[in-house]
Amino acid sequence: MTQRNPLPTVDIIIEINEKVVLIKRRNPPYGWALPGGFIDYGESAEQAAVREAKEETGLDVTLVRQFHCYSDPSRDPRQHTISLVFIAQGSGVPKACDDAADIGLFAPDEIPEMLAFDHRRILSDFFDREY
Repeated sequence: MTQRNPLPTVDIIIEINEKVVLIKRRNPPYGWALPGGFIDYGESAEQAAVREAKEETGLDVTLVRQFHCYSDPSRDPRQHTISLVFIAQGSGVPKACDDAADIGLFAPDEIPEMLAFDHRRILSDFFDREY
């Protein structure tokens, strides 16, 4: 019997000077996205978030806290994933690395139209949060 389980991923909301870092994806699904990716075997979600942030943005980040978990089976058109989203502080100048074709810092009213995955919902939840 073959098991089919969702794959665990992380997405990172990196804040720099009241803006968030988004990458433009080099590979499908195309569009702008939060930095993130799959959690490797033997790696914690926190370690994966720090690693993915560095790989895709060149930034060293400090995780502030876990934000939410997103698990809609249709959130990734390639396969069923569950994403743990972290809020992180970054410093320095982000640069497009790894599978990022471009990178940018965006204020809430500057978010690009074409976002990959469910990242519009994640960012909307983030910008609308009250605490």
